[in-house]
Amino acid sequence: MSEIIDCLIIGSGPAGYTAAIYAARANLKPVMITGLEQGGQLMNTTDVENYPGYPNGILGPEMMEDFKLQAERMGTDIRFGYVNKVDFTGAIHKVWVDEKIELLAKTVIISTGATAKWLGIASETRLNGSGVSACAVCDGFFYRGKPVAIVGAGDTACEEAIYLSKLCTEVHMIVRSNIMRASKVMQDRVLQTKNITVYWNSSTDEVIGDKAVIAVRIINNLTNEKTELKVDGFFVAIGHQPNSLPFKEFIKTDEQGYIITQPDSAKTNVAGVFACGDVQDKIYRQAVTAAGSGCMAALDAERYLSAQGH
Repeated sequence: MSEIIDCLIIGSGPAGYTAAIYAARANLKPVMITGLEQGGQLMNTTDVENYPGYPNGILGPEMMEDFKLQAERMGTDIRFGYVNKVDFTGAIHKVWVDEKIELLAKTVIISTGATAKWLGIASETRLNGSGVSACAVCDGFFYRGKPVAIVGAGDTACEEAIYLSKLCTEVHMIVRSNIMRASKVMQDRVLQTKNITVYWNSSTDEVIGDKAVIAVRIINNLTNEKTELKVDGFFVAIGHQPNSLPFKEFIKTDEQGYIITQPDSAKTNVAGVFACGDVQDKIYRQAVTAAGSGCMAALDAERYLSAQGH
């Protein structure tokens, strides 16, 4: 019979690595399946200045390497792979990696994160991390006293535009149609903020810059008129997609695909399966909150195993 893993962690961002550290210290001998993007979204981030313990800031990939080394030092078995299928019907959970390797686990911690939605233009990809960002709260500080642009029309876009308006000289908000999807109260706040300019019926044509963003060119969807806006930062706020697809047959999610956890815990609707980080958090989506929820998931897994007589 195959080895039965006490604690299997799926995903390797701040939530997964923190869960691994706590699980390893609890002698659960955790095994981690990294996913295709080891380290998660922070691997695409340059300076991180809002995570405690790094007074001089740190590059996102370097911080994730620190997390990884600490998890390994505690005894985590880290394996590269992608989970594409699970079977959570029994007391022992089955997980398939790379469509062929089947693992058996008493507990599973899902920390697969969420993927930012992008516009899909080449210049956006090329300048990602060099002026292009999908998180105003994470990166807005670097553009204080400078003009920026943000694209989006939902509540998140409005919240981030208002956040940026407190740091930046100008906020150019690009909205695809003549209305916003955001709630009325959020729309009113945007429209009443003096240094936010809304460009209705507009799309992003190109993000301009060689090594850093210097402008964004937008196009009016009705007239085809193009306008170039001088900015130092370009923020994309058109939503995130939680990486929950392999689990949705068994795990309850909301209408957007975020895993639903029980209040004040990391427990899902399946006994012995826990979720943490951005795959279940659509509100905060910060490295520090993800790490905190990873701690919760590991503690919940430990208590579950103890109750089972582990």
